Amino acid sequence: MPLYLLRGSYTREGYQGLVNEGGSGRREAAEQALASVGGRLEAFYFALGADDFLIIAELPDSPTTVAVSLAGKLSGAFDINATALLTPEEMDVAVSKTVDFRPPGA
Repeated sequence: MPLYLLRGSYTREGYQGLVNEGGSGRREAAEQALASVGGRLEAFYFALGADDFLIIAELPDSPTTVAVSLAGKLSGAFDINATALLTPEEMDVAVSKTVDFRPPGA
């Protein structure tokens, strides 16, 4: 199953929920949400800086990942962004492909 990096930042309401539930409660909520769409939580971290949390998750596909992101955004508790992660072997496959491409102005 593909891996995705989900990173996000809490709103005021999200911070209040974090204070009420604690970090473990938020990890459990993430595990439940991911499992509900056939995914699996691989790692959950809180962070200092622009992002408040970082999640690495296995999810079935990109549309499912978008659904997870939309559910988070629509909650109003946090903003979330997803990035597809590739293994070194997947990168090997990518760099072996030939693309017929013409850059702008060429």
